[in-house]
Amino acid sequence: QVQLVESGGGLVQTGDSLRLSCAASGDRFSRYAMAWFRRRPEQDREFVASINWSGNDRNYKQSVKGRFFIDRDNAKNAMELQMTRLTPEDTAEYYCAAHLDSSGAYYSKQPGGYNYWGQGTQVSVSS
Repeated sequence: QVQLVESGGGLVQTGDSLRLSCAASGDRFSRYAMAWFRRRPEQDREFVASINWSGNDRNYKQSVKGRFFIDRDNAKNAMELQMTRLTPEDTAEYYCAAHLDSSGAYYSKQPGGYNYWGQGTQVSVSS
């Protein structure tokens, strides 16, 4: 099974950019479909973006399209989320998640669709 560790969170101002990283270990990273979720204050965990094992299929939450970019480097066992034009509504704990994908085409917007999770990294955007 894979272990995941997020990093890169912090306190930024509206309009700033931030890059989150997810480091994977314990299994062959390319076997996993990956995703980012977030939990905003007093809300349920929500889907942000996903990427398939090869990186040629990406999906985004509507409100982050054009501002966020998900990418992965299987050789480095790493995934990242590049976030631009941040707003206070992006303030949340961000989590990376993984699903062992035998099809190569796995995609889910549901937290239950992922078996492995990191501990999260906090992103706070001030107005």
